[in-house]
Amino acid sequence: MTRTASVTRTTSETDLTVRVNLDPHLDSATGESPATGHGFFDHMLTALARHSRLNLCISGKGDLHIDPHHLIEDTGIVLGQAMSQALGDRRGIERYGSAFVPMDETLVHVVLDLSGRAHLAFEPEGLDVYGAAGGMTHYHLREFLRGFCNHAGATLHVRVLAGREAHHVIEATMKAFARALRDAVAVTSDTVPSTKGRL
Repeated sequence: MTRTASVTRTTSETDLTVRVNLDPHLDSATGESPATGHGFFDHMLTALARHSRLNLCISGKGDLHIDPHHLIEDTGIVLGQAMSQALGDRRGIERYGSAFVPMDETLVHVVLDLSGRAHLAFEPEGLDVYGAAGGMTHYHLREFLRGFCNHAGATLHVRVLAGREAHHVIEATMKAFARALRDAVAVTSDTVPSTKGRL
């Protein structure tokens, strides 16, 4: 079974295409560098692809002359849709993933469950995270992750245990998310990982 998907979403605010391959070792094709027109966000998407070890091809554009919000949120939506399609009935997947990632003064913990149920718990609010990176804040990251969860059918808990500067908080979160995703999509059996018999 090939666990791949391609999804395109066009609105009056964004035009995005995401292609995902959950088993790149079975395919000689490699992922392309993300190209959304937002430099820092593309940097984060590159980190997501690299640390998840998945082939992710993400391209498109958004109304960046207004704000990066629409582009970032819609990319999460399309990535979630592609991920759900590629996972199929989710038979054999590990389902759960968890990762701690430090980045200098920052420490982030991400826990992921590809349960089919959408929920995001995003908790950096106890910290005084300041600034933006290329116009992207940790709140834009929250909307990216919310879009992913809602459309991938995923439960995601993000806790920023230490950190103050937005660049490090965003990057450590994306890398922890990537590593948790890598573990969760791994095929480790031939059964559906649920006592219900389906996800």
